[in-house]
Amino acid sequence: MTEYTLTRSNRKTIGLYVKNGAMEVRAPLKMTKSEIDSFVASKEKWAKEKLAESCKLKEARKAFALSYGDAVIYRGASYPIAARLGMRVGFDGKVFYLPQGLAPDDIKYGAVQVYRLLAKRHLTERTAHFAGIMGVTPTAVKITGAKTRWGSCSTGKSINYSWRLVMADDEVIDYVVVHELAHITEMNHSGRFWAVVEKALPNYRELKTRLKELQKRLGSEDWD
Repeated sequence: MTEYTLTRSNRKTIGLYVKNGAMEVRAPLKMTKSEIDSFVASKEKWAKEKLAESCKLKEARKAFALSYGDAVIYRGASYPIAARLGMRVGFDGKVFYLPQGLAPDDIKYGAVQVYRLLAKRHLTERTAHFAGIMGVTPTAVKITGAKTRWGSCSTGKSINYSWRLVMADDEVIDYVVVHELAHITEMNHSGRFWAVVEKALPNYRELKTRLKELQKRLGSEDWD
């Protein structure tokens, strides 16, 4: 049987989770060990497939590194990383430029700084654009290092975006912008909320699927 870690809690159902090459079972407090083992055995084929996939992603993330000449994506297009004299980092429309002589970890750090600058500019512009269309007024637009959320909207109407969002193409970026602005009107994911999103972006379902494809790609890249 596949090895797993067991976490018991005051839950009603049993669940199987695979992450970072390891499997965790979350079970109710009163469920017996034999019942848990039986459940795991019934999911053996699925678990092995997911573990293999998870281990592959873990190794890919471990091997992820950036060098001069490597390509990174911005707004859905690929651009090379180039070395330039001086200490400035930036994007000139053709390359992500960084100082010369940086180690791989410093190249990645420099690329993230460029992404943050680009994200602040582009996402602020798109937020203002759709805020006018949707008739809402966010109190602020902030760029964060969030890894699992593309964006969020606080109760104070402040919009937060992960810098990673600007890797997506323009239409997908706009979907996340509209999604978060819609929360100013509807702080939920009710039918009313999705109606607000659909009014601004009738094809939001397709864009939502494309966003998941980017999420899958980033699962094999270590940007931390």
